[in-house]
Amino acid sequence: MDNNLKIIPVSSIFSNVTYVIPIYQRNYAWGERQIEQLIEDIDSSIVDLENNYFLGNLIVNQTDNNVYEVIDGQQRLTTLFLLENYLGMNLPKDVVRFEAREKSNRTLTMINNHNNGELLDELVSVEILAGYQIIDNYFKSKDIDKNQLKRKLEKVFLVRVQVPQGIDLNHYFEVMNTRGEQLELHEIAKAKFLEVLDTEHEKKTAALIWEKCSDMDSYIQMRFEPKVRKALFSHDWTSLKNTISDFDSIKKCVPTDEDDDHSVPLITILTENKRLHNDVSKDEVEDERFESTISFPNFLLQVNAAIRHLGEKDSTLDDKHFLNNLAWAWRDADSAKNFLSHMLKCRVLFDKYILKREYAKDYKESGKWSLQRLEKYNDGKSDKPKYVGTFGEEDSQNNKQIRTLQSCLRITYTSPKTMHWISLVLTKLLENESCDMIEILEDYCQTKVIQSNFDDESISGFGYERIVFTYLDYLLYKDGYSYMDKEIISPMRDDWQFQFRTSVEHFYPQHPIEGVSWESGDLDGFGNLALITVSGNSKFSNLPPAGKISSYPSIIEQSLKLKIMKELVTLDDEGWTKERANKHKEEMFGVLKG
Repeated sequence: MDNNLKIIPVSSIFSNVTYVIPIYQRNYAWGERQIEQLIEDIDSSIVDLENNYFLGNLIVNQTDNNVYEVIDGQQRLTTLFLLENYLGMNLPKDVVRFEAREKSNRTLTMINNHNNGELLDELVSVEILAGYQIIDNYFKSKDIDKNQLKRKLEKVFLVRVQVPQGIDLNHYFEVMNTRGEQLELHEIAKAKFLEVLDTEHEKKTAALIWEKCSDMDSYIQMRFEPKVRKALFSHDWTSLKNTISDFDSIKKCVPTDEDDDHSVPLITILTENKRLHNDVSKDEVEDERFESTISFPNFLLQVNAAIRHLGEKDSTLDDKHFLNNLAWAWRDADSAKNFLSHMLKCRVLFDKYILKREYAKDYKESGKWSLQRLEKYNDGKSDKPKYVGTFGEEDSQNNKQIRTLQSCLRITYTSPKTMHWISLVLTKLLENESCDMIEILEDYCQTKVIQSNFDDESISGFGYERIVFTYLDYLLYKDGYSYMDKEIISPMRDDWQFQFRTSVEHFYPQHPIEGVSWESGDLDGFGNLALITVSGNSKFSNLPPAGKISSYPSIIEQSLKLKIMKELVTLDDEGWTKERANKHKEEMFGVLKG
């Protein structure tokens, strides 16, 4: 085998080696979706410890004896470090180091020393700590056998690729980031579509639709050059024209080339992404202002599910079955045209009716939920885009309610393959754009809550599905809540929005630093639980309820259910008792049952 390639079991990837993350690499940034997907891939791919599983490449540059600078794969490598620590595997000191990032190194050291309970000061990496706690939550909620997964790591392999000595690393990065090492699945799908179309004008139209739809973080209208935009969209730009009904009507809006009669190689059209009608003014597009809920490949699966009315079949949105799920659409030209025209329609509807994350003004760093449609206005010199609330003014009651309802689902179903609510909405919108969004999504949530059997006495602790917590908070947000004639939560309050909460918090702690421990029936009952962020869970630690309330009021505000629990504590001198927790559970179940 080439000395520059080594196939290494993941269980041994940290043996007799040091990995250095250079300063030009970004910070650790993996969240719940990527971390859970990694564990799920490992857990589901090794059956009875018989087969092997290839996890990918780790590209490195050797700088000293057994010291490797990580060129590509540091997010996966850092996650494997956290996972192996969580599984109790003894890893060497400083086996992973971040260059010139002391917060990251301090956090890795403390986790490696298994004293993560001390990670409560301002000198740690919140992102790495959150990653470790996401792993902890996942194992507890899925009841995964640690020892079994540890054995599976012996059957999971990485290929460590040593770049040639003396290579220009800056050039290597540029090539890797702009061209990539192989075609992505969605690029293969694009080639399949183009292959079955007959004329160069059809191929050009298909490539144009594909290119403009692929940029998920901008409103699609602004990706078309002005002439095509004017031909495709209504006068105010908010919708496709009524005349745009199928692929051929879209094709009429795309100008032909002078050499359309000559054969153009398929690979030329396939790789034209950045050149085809790319004369859109940068002033027209607000780059990096919006962030889509899903990626382009996931959007393609959502379109497929919507137009075929697939519902929630197991593999509908699973990118492991990406090509198989879409194969019907390139069996002939008519199928391809049907999918591509629906793809454009769905993308316009998606931008208009599915919430995004917006980074602007006071929210430029943290972002906020956004449910806005793009609309044209003229500043006296030219036509430009503006963003207005999809359902009336942005902060109108209707727009706020639907935005909050969608964000409830967004933070509940964080994995793209579980976001069936999006394809449900797209299906309904394709049938009737005036459909009742609130009724559709509330019915969906209520069905999920009922299916969870939340009021079954055998369910406790991590057994409660996340939708039970999040939909309850939505109902409290929508209707408000009063206790003993005192309004605790005002309806539709302006100062609250859903955060990415994944950690189940025991208000009365599992291991109290003072007082007696509760029995599991009371401790793990719904009345004693709330859903908060992983960093909030870490800060709360084993503090008593009163300590949590006084020390971290902002964390209390993350959950409206938790805000009610806080108010119950401060009613009198009794504090947070088992009886109060159980009564609270029954009242919250009453809210869920309507």
